[in-house]
Amino acid sequence: MTQSTICFEYPLNEKMRSWLRVEYLLQQLVASKDTDSPQACLLFLRTLTELLDIFERNELRADLLKELEKQQGKLNQWLNVPGIDIQTVHELINRLITHSQTINIAPKFGSTFKEDRFIGQLRQRLSIPGGYCNFDTPTLHLWQHLPVEKRQAQLDHWYSELASLHLCLQTILHLIRQSSRLHDVQAQQGFYQHSAEDKDLVRLFLNRDDEIYPLLSGHKTRFSIRFFPFENDGRVPETLLFQLACC
Repeated sequence: MTQSTICFEYPLNEKMRSWLRVEYLLQQLVASKDTDSPQACLLFLRTLTELLDIFERNELRADLLKELEKQQGKLNQWLNVPGIDIQTVHELINRLITHSQTINIAPKFGSTFKEDRFIGQLRQRLSIPGGYCNFDTPTLHLWQHLPVEKRQAQLDHWYSELASLHLCLQTILHLIRQSSRLHDVQAQQGFYQHSAEDKDLVRLFLNRDDEIYPLLSGHKTRFSIRFFPFENDGRVPETLLFQLACC
């Protein structure tokens, strides 16, 4: 993978779909947390309210605990492989155990925000286009004009409520992504299909300069990919080379 390569990821089940969305939103929280800009702070708040909606619709904690146990079992099997770096494997196992303990005793994700009157007001306005205007949310308008240090302390506090989730999810998704090697494959006339039994995630890498994007469809055992040009007058090569991993 090089700087001119774009990674596209597609979930093969609802659990992975939820995890990727949560990961994406947590990354937005981090990117918008440490800034002096009131507009970036607004992005943080909008992202936070989207996360809270996901938490209410999914059994995220239960799924993560199951996956942590599953990954521990896989790593324990690696200890019997000749030539394996035993110390590194043990470090990963201990990290997973720590995550399990932390997540297990933590309250339901997002529950601590339910008592936050400020966050509650913002969630009510989120579904309204332009609902964050200062005449709709004077509390937000005031908050955006508070001293930077006070705003930053509040952002840090809100993120700290989700930091353990972020670390846990990063570890799990890293192990899943590294569970399969990339293979050089090719699509014919913009089409490719492959089996993916007992897999969670499809990762494919395309050359950025080709300006081609994939659309994947499928289920637990098989998937297909169709490739399309970004521009209406563009074209997909008859034989398209790319890299693929089923994790």
